[in-house]
Amino acid sequence: MKPNRNETERQQTRAENALFKAINTLENPQECRLFFKDLCTPAELQALVDRWQVVEYLQQDLPYRKIHDLTGVSVTTIGRVARYLTDGYGGYQTAIDRNAH
Repeated sequence: MKPNRNETERQQTRAENALFKAINTLENPQECRLFFKDLCTPAELQALVDRWQVVEYLQQDLPYRKIHDLTGVSVTTIGRVARYLTDGYGGYQTAIDRNAH
C-alpha cells in the first residue's frame, strides 16, 4: 500500500474486496487477460506473469539461478516468491491445486 494514502484500514479492505469481487466475476482466461490489460501497465502485468512463471519452476525444484536464466527474473524476486509459496497466505498453493485439475 502507498504510504501517503489517507484511507483507513477498513476503507482499504473495502477497496480490495471490490477489486477481488470484480476479478471473481471473470469467467475465462480471455476475460482475465482483457481485464488485467486494462487494469495494469504492461510492466505490472509482466511482473505478475513472471512471478507466476517462477512458481511453476519452483514447483519443478529448479535452482534459483536456472530459473533466473530461463525467465530473467532477479534471484531476489525468485527468493521472495519461494518464501511466499512456503510461508505466505496460501494463495499460490490454492491456485496451483485448482490448476492441477
